[in-house]
Amino acid sequence: MRPIRPPLRRRAAFVAALLASALAFSAPLVTPSLVATARAEQKAEIKVPFEKYTLPNGLTVILHEDHALPLVTVNTMVKVGSRFEEPKRTGFAHLFEHLMFMGTRRAPPKMFDTWMESEGGWNNAWTSEDRTDYFDVGPAHTLKLLLWLEADRFSSLADEMTKDKLDVQREVVRNERRQRTENEPYGKVELRLPELLFPPGHPYHHPVIGSHEDLQAATVDDVKGFFKRWYVPNNAALVVAGDFSSAEVKPLIEKWFGAIPSSPVPAAPAAKPVKLDKVVRESLTDKVELGKVVMAWHSPARYAPGDAELDLLSVILTDGKASRLYKALVYDKAIAQEVSAYQASADLGSYFLVEAIARPGVTLAQLEAAIDEEIKKITNEAVSGAEITRAKNQFETSFVSRLQSVTARASMLAQYETYVGDPGYAEKDLARYRAVTPEALQRTAKSTLDTNARVIIHVEPEKKTNGAGGAP
Repeated sequence: MRPIRPPLRRRAAFVAALLASALAFSAPLVTPSLVATARAEQKAEIKVPFEKYTLPNGLTVILHEDHALPLVTVNTMVKVGSRFEEPKRTGFAHLFEHLMFMGTRRAPPKMFDTWMESEGGWNNAWTSEDRTDYFDVGPAHTLKLLLWLEADRFSSLADEMTKDKLDVQREVVRNERRQRTENEPYGKVELRLPELLFPPGHPYHHPVIGSHEDLQAATVDDVKGFFKRWYVPNNAALVVAGDFSSAEVKPLIEKWFGAIPSSPVPAAPAAKPVKLDKVVRESLTDKVELGKVVMAWHSPARYAPGDAELDLLSVILTDGKASRLYKALVYDKAIAQEVSAYQASADLGSYFLVEAIARPGVTLAQLEAAIDEEIKKITNEAVSGAEITRAKNQFETSFVSRLQSVTARASMLAQYETYVGDPGYAEKDLARYRAVTPEALQRTAKSTLDTNARVIIHVEPEKKTNGAGGAP
């Protein structure tokens, strides 16, 4: 539900503020396309109308008209992420995401943002292990500009890449690594966890952000090769959503995207399911005031049986003051400052994670034992009907609420198309959660949360010195 390695975004803080603003603006206007019945005996029915077609060059196009607000979104999702990277080139998918904003002959450096923002628009992108996503948002009148800019860089960026452009973004990404992980409280866990969970050679062994050494080693030829291998129309989906006319936008898409040549796409890197057969422990020190316990288990892949059960389990464990771990650790025993759990779903296999920050004076051994006590309960006894009903209701509320934003709907259509080849998969996706029973959830918890097969990381505060390098 909430990945420990959130997709790396180009300008997270700026866009978060804008997105929050957009959501606040659109919140009172529940789109007519979301039909929710208020009757207790009926479930909400999600209907996000769309038209899907494919250009001769293989580009999948999805159109979603919504005239509730004079706003449009263009979302381009490419089937490439960090697991597609070559050896010794970790971090390349995310680096490439940054390079996509470095300009072309027709849209010189910095003009991509300048032209868009001068018309009231904004943009961002994110990279995960499995996908890279670009999205532009603006007033309805900017749609032609948004489409032209996306088609321009998609068609010509590689040919116009230079070492100067690469060097600029190489340093931006390395600084991002320092800010988001190396100097972020508990950030070292984000770098170390994939290495402990997945063996060397596995596509998920390295973090999305990559290593300094590999980023430094990237060449212009690497950039061009990566672009030509993965950034082809038959490996992407284009979603246009919002206040526009399909009849008017189709010729533009055909004109600007239809001329981009297709190319054979290599098979996506695969890997056999990984399962630990022991406890892998590691202790880290960090510049933090309070210690932290992190536990992670291998779990079913995205949309596989058990994936939905673990999402709901995370709600039962830590979502809300009445949740099991939160109540036990934060309120009853008062040994944790905060606690969270989530299923980090991915294509080749996921992991389920529980983490808690200790209160002052509490040892990490105490905290770990208390977590284990609750894990043992939930694997040995089925959850109550009330608990699972609460979890389903909370999950469904969150699921549907996200779709109030046309930008979120565009992202959803792109993700379902990319993950399962069906932009209209929302109702089927939600059905997975509605079908979960207490027995199925317990079986999944029991088969996944094996206390003898997991990664456990303790993060201890660095010892403070007296300023002269001596003992405190």
